[in-house]
Parts: sequence; C-alpha cells; structure tokens
Amino acid sequence: MTDSPRLQQLLQFLSASPEDAFLLFALAKEHEKLGNPEMALDFFQKIVETSPDYVGVYYHLGKLQEKTTSLEQAIETYKAGMQIAQKIGDRHALSELAAAKLEIDED
Repeated sequence: MTDSPRLQQLLQFLSASPEDAFLLFALAKEHEKLGNPEMALDFFQKIVETSPDYVGVYYHLGKLQEKTTSLEQAIETYKAGMQIAQKIGDRHALSELAAAKLEIDED
C-alpha cells in the first residue's frame, strides 16, 4: 500500500473522531489518489453507513464503483444519493447524481 504523510495525519485525526464523515471522505479521496481503490471504497461505504445524509459521498462512491466494481452498483449508489438529495433538498447534488446515472443508464 502506498503511504503518504497526509494519509498518516488523516488517520491520526480519525483515531480521535472515528465516524467523522469529513475525515472519512478525505481518507477515501487520499486512498483513491494513492492508487488504493479498495481502501477508498471501504471509507466511502463507511460514510454511507454512518452518515447517510452526507450527500456528497454518493457521487464519488458511484464514480469509483464505475471504475472498479460494476455499473449496476454505481447506478444503485446514484439512486440512493438522489433519494437523500431529495430528502434534504439539495438540488445541486440531485442534478449531479441524476446526470451521472444518466451517463450509464437511460432509465
């Protein structure tokens, strides 16, 4: 696994706040940048489980799923994110998720 000082610092912060969605998101993006997609997926998934209203995670998780797992999983992630965006009234996130879903699924 590729490592970085930023990754180590984020992990230290996380030890003090293990369910902080912002830190989990930062860790996921850092792992993605370092070429560790499995770790990135794990951190994104933890956000979905612990902070499901953190609407920004659905787009990034879906995009990573498109590259690493399956288009079907990505579509389901986009749909889940669209439901959250509607629930919390985030029109920008809703349109971004709908556009990402439409790129791979015409329904």
